Amino acid sequence: METIDQNEVDRFRAIASEWWNPTGKFRPLHDLNPARLEFMRDQIAAHFDRDARAAKPFTGISILDVGCGGGLISEPLARLGATVTGVDPGEENIVVAREHAQAQGLDIEYIVGTTDDLAAAGRTFDCVNALEVLEHVPDMTVFLKGCAALIAPGGLFITSTISRTLKSFALAIVAAEYVLNWVPRGTHEWSRFATPGELRSMMRTIGMEPLTERGMVYNPLKGIWSLSADCDVNYMASAKMPAH
Repeated sequence: METIDQNEVDRFRAIASEWWNPTGKFRPLHDLNPARLEFMRDQIAAHFDRDARAAKPFTGISILDVGCGGGLISEPLARLGATVTGVDPGEENIVVAREHAQAQGLDIEYIVGTTDDLAAAGRTFDCVNALEVLEHVPDMTVFLKGCAALIAPGGLFITSTISRTLKSFALAIVAAEYVLNWVPRGTHEWSRFATPGELRSMMRTIGMEPLTERGMVYNPLKGIWSLSADCDVNYMASAKMPAH
């Protein structure tokens, strides 16, 4: 299955050294992280019946971070006690992720590869997440199917992406890429975005059961992102696999 777009992989490989610079090319992801982690923490805790307020609530839960990049999500999940594996097709990204995790004293398994590679190795995980990845793959359904194959029965899937609306074209492409210069021009293709309804349909097609969605909105006065009922632009979604 073709689950990656090599041009997209090369784009992120070229700026791999920027991953942990909070004011660099990946600043939007650093800014999004608190909202993304809030959604993930609540969804994982609820699904696996854990106390989200505990020091390490995810101890004993295995999580796969697909398209992990430099490890911006992998590291906080590991700090919450999860057994984390990060996979990314860009070797430069994995080198950065490994070095940063080691410097932080975090034990995270990082792999250069794809979901297909992990499936071929017979790997499965309690939770699989793919954040800001769906809009960069050539076939979203094929990619989701690859993720689903790696989720243990009764496990959880979490993703974040961008909805395909006129509002998202104005904000995620025109404003973010051409006006505010938040991300390099050409980072996103509007045609690759999917609405929450389309995503739910794809999930059901491959055997996932959609659970919930939350939007992520930016407050320019406070300079922060927060979870919202507005899924017109950035949003997160969760789904579960059947127990059997």
